[in-house]
Amino acid sequence: MSAVEKPGAPPNFWGDMPEEEYYASERVKNHQERFKTPHGTLFTQSWIPIEGPVKGIVCMTHGYGSDTGWMFQKISIAYAQWGYAVFGADLLGHGRSDGLRCYMGDMEKVAAAPLYFFKAMRDSEAYKDLPAFLFGESMGGAVTLLMYFQDPDGWDGLIFSAPLFVMPEPMKPSWWRLTAYGFLFGLADTWAVMPDNKMVKKAIKDPEKLKIIASNPRRYTGPPRVGTMRELCRVCAFFQENFEKVTIPFLTCHGTSDEVTAPESSTELYERAKSEDKTLKLYDDMYHSLVQGEPDENANRVLADMREWLDARSEKLFRSRTSS
Repeated sequence: MSAVEKPGAPPNFWGDMPEEEYYASERVKNHQERFKTPHGTLFTQSWIPIEGPVKGIVCMTHGYGSDTGWMFQKISIAYAQWGYAVFGADLLGHGRSDGLRCYMGDMEKVAAAPLYFFKAMRDSEAYKDLPAFLFGESMGGAVTLLMYFQDPDGWDGLIFSAPLFVMPEPMKPSWWRLTAYGFLFGLADTWAVMPDNKMVKKAIKDPEKLKIIASNPRRYTGPPRVGTMRELCRVCAFFQENFEKVTIPFLTCHGTSDEVTAPESSTELYERAKSEDKTLKLYDDMYHSLVQGEPDENANRVLADMREWLDARSEKLFRSRTSS
């Protein structure tokens, strides 16, 4: 089941300009296709620099209810402008990929599907010798960390933007509610009946950007599904027990005023991971959406930190591989 786009909605967040013309103006080439995986068919996109050599590849995962298009791709386009080949896939149940809208009753499968696509891109002839990184925003951070645990030796680094590893108390579903639905032996798993905490309003600081993000015709706006909340609680508990198994270089960024994913998600990963190369960036008074939802001055500061971290590691890896 694919998303039904809302009638009358603008075709893109930038307006009516044809996609090819817009991407050319941003100095990137965009490609879209449906990609079959053992877990379902995904809608995928790539953003490739038009000019200059490619420094590495970055595989990006969006957050809950979102997709790889609309304003999430502002991050993808920025990374491509820095010289990286960027790939993204709408998660199962999201955007234009297969699945019941925003149902994620098996997070291991939700992670395995885009990982199948990302590995195909990473190992392709064009990119197999380049540094390869995973990027995850919000719930996409949880999916990204699950991908890392499924394929721990295939990546050179991880980048997180406000990842979901620890749920803030106001976002947690009540134990009694999950237990009550659990007594229905799975019949209620797909029901969209969990409390909706209006996450998008808690995520976006800039009111004009909130209007644009809220107008995404593919954004899921219904109540959370029972199985989705059950699984998010489960994987957050799993991360609490396995942060020490993270040994890869990573950068994690979080706003201190984030009410959607707790800043403790980033601080606990940083404190407990065994990685020798790890970086934590906390941004005072920033909300959840660090790039799409903050005023430009704040968003550019976050992007600059990401670029500095990524360039330093990709250049070091490239030198070591070409000299050996």
